[in-house]
Amino acid sequence: MEDLWKPLLDNTTLAALLQRLNDITPSQWCQAYYLFAAGAVVAVAAMPNEVSRRLVDYGARKVQSVKVSRSGSRSSEGKEENDTGRGTGSEAEVKAKANRVERGGDKNWLLSLTDTLTSYGQVPHSWFITFYVASMACSLLWFWQFAVDGRVLRVVTCSQASPTAKGGDERGGVSASSVTLGQVGLAWTMMFLQGSRRLYEDSLVHGKSKSTMWIVHWVLGLSYYLFTSVAVWVEGSGAILEYQSTGAIDYTMPSFKSLVGTFMFLYASVNQYRCHRHLAGLKKYSLPDLGLFRYLICPHYFCECLVYLSLAIVAAPQGELLNKTLLCALVFVVVNLGVTAAGTRKWYAEKFGSKAVETKWDMIPFIL
Repeated sequence: MEDLWKPLLDNTTLAALLQRLNDITPSQWCQAYYLFAAGAVVAVAAMPNEVSRRLVDYGARKVQSVKVSRSGSRSSEGKEENDTGRGTGSEAEVKAKANRVERGGDKNWLLSLTDTLTSYGQVPHSWFITFYVASMACSLLWFWQFAVDGRVLRVVTCSQASPTAKGGDERGGVSASSVTLGQVGLAWTMMFLQGSRRLYEDSLVHGKSKSTMWIVHWVLGLSYYLFTSVAVWVEGSGAILEYQSTGAIDYTMPSFKSLVGTFMFLYASVNQYRCHRHLAGLKKYSLPDLGLFRYLICPHYFCECLVYLSLAIVAAPQGELLNKTLLCALVFVVVNLGVTAAGTRKWYAEKFGSKAVETKWDMIPFIL
C-alpha cells in the first residue's frame, strides 16, 4: 500500500505537481470551473427523470417527496407552491401526483435516498438576491482595486500575463495588447449593469416567495457570479498591467465587435426586464403569453444567454471572435438554463396541456 502512495509523497513529484498547479492561469481556473459545473448539470440531467427532477427542480416545479411505508402505502410531504408561495392544489391533487411516481425495488431505494439528501440544506428561494448583491459587490471591489492599484488585482494580473508579453507567454497567458483596456472597461460596465438590474428586479419586481431550493443550487449560483466577476476582465490583464506601469490609455475607436456586443446586451437586457415584469404580473395558474413568450418557452433564459454572449464578444482578444473564458461561462449558462427550461416545458404541458407549448421554441434543440 505504501508503494502506491510513495510516488505522490516523493519531494520531486510533489514539487512538480505544485509547479504544474502554479502554471495554471486565473483564466484557466475560471474555464475549468465553468466546464466542470456544466458537466455536473448534464450528469444530473442524464439521471432517471424522477431523480433528476428532485435534484434540479425548485419553486413551482419542485417534486414532492414521497414516502413508502413498510406496508406499501404512499404518503407525500408538503404541498407544491407556485412562485408567489401559494399552494397549487388540493390534497387529492398532491396524492395524485405522488401516485404517478414510478415504483420499483432499486428505483424506490434511489428515490428515497434522493429525497433524504435534498431534505437537508433547504434554503429560501429569496436567497437569489445574494447572487446579485455578490455580483455588484465584486464589480465594485475590482474597480476599487484598479483605481488604487490594489495588491489583489496585481496578483491576479501578474499570474495571468507578463507586462512585457507580446504574443502570449509560455504559461498560456494573454499578450499585453490582446484585450484592450477599453474592452475591459466595457465588459466590466456591462456586468455591473447586469448585476444592478437583476438586483432591482429581485427586490422590486418579483413577488415574494415562500418556496425553497436546495442549498447546492444556491452555492452553484453564488460561485458562478464570483468567478464571472473575474472572468469579465482577466484576459485583459496585460492591458491592466501596462496601464498601471505607464499610465497610457488606448483611445482607439470602438471596434465593430464592440458595437455589435453592446447592442446585443441592450436588446437582451430590455427584453429580459420585460419578461420578468410580465411573469411578476401574472395571475395564479396562468400561462405567460405576451411579447417573446408567444414564441419561446423561457425567453428570459434566452435573453440571459444573449447577455453572456455579448460579454464574450466585447471582451474578445484581437483577431478572435469570442473571449474563451466568457465562452466557457456561456456554455454553463446555456446548459444550466437549458435543463431548467426543459423542466419548465414539461411542467407547462402537465399544467396547461401539450397544445399550450407545442408551437413554442427555445434556445437550443435538446430542450424542446
